Amino acid sequence: MDDTLKKVLVDDQEIKLTPTEYNILKFLIQNKGRVYSIEQIYKNVWEEDAYGAENIIAVHIRHIREKVEINPKEPKYLKVIWGIGYKIEKL
Repeated sequence: MDDTLKKVLVDDQEIKLTPTEYNILKFLIQNKGRVYSIEQIYKNVWEEDAYGAENIIAVHIRHIREKVEINPKEPKYLKVIWGIGYKIEKL
């Protein structure tokens, strides 16, 4: 991830993310290894309280996975911790 150019490369190929997807991924990468709840992700990315954010975050996470994971059904990078939240495990 190159924040200056707002670029994300996977296997040396640039992937296109929406601004929201980019900001979610950036937040999780900056806090690699830490698990964040849906509410925490929403509050940090949108900078407001999360009301009904479950579906919003889940959809964005799914789209990010489809773009950055080799097999989105078995994610290597963007992990869900059931009942708690999401984290970036390794890059």
